[in-house]
Amino acid sequence: MVLKIINATEARSGTIILVDGEAYAVRSNDISKTGKHGHAKCRMEAIGVFEGKKKVITVPGHERFDVPNVDKKRAQVLNVSDDSVSVMDLESYETTDVPFQEDLKEQLEAEKQVEVWNIEGKKKVMRVL
Repeated sequence: MVLKIINATEARSGTIILVDGEAYAVRSNDISKTGKHGHAKCRMEAIGVFEGKKKVITVPGHERFDVPNVDKKRAQVLNVSDDSVSVMDLESYETTDVPFQEDLKEQLEAEKQVEVWNIEGKKKVMRVL
């Protein structure tokens, strides 16, 4: 679900935007001045929220981006496997298998609480609480 729509010049560091249907967190946004007959250009460096891939985007300043609604929930770890973790939502008691960031591998263990982000139907464990 899209929360709002912003122009490229309004994207600040830390803003999460949708590019080609994928969520990216803006790391930097360099805005050039307008020319005699042109428009301002924006050069954004963004990191994929789920994949972690870096993407450099160069667009006109009036280009519009969707800002998705980021649903952050607390969950309890039930079981840890190689690439995903089984968690139980602490509000609805629903259990799901969710992927996690590789740097959290040694911190995840049963009975710990984690923060799960849900962006456009994709879920991922982002940090251990």
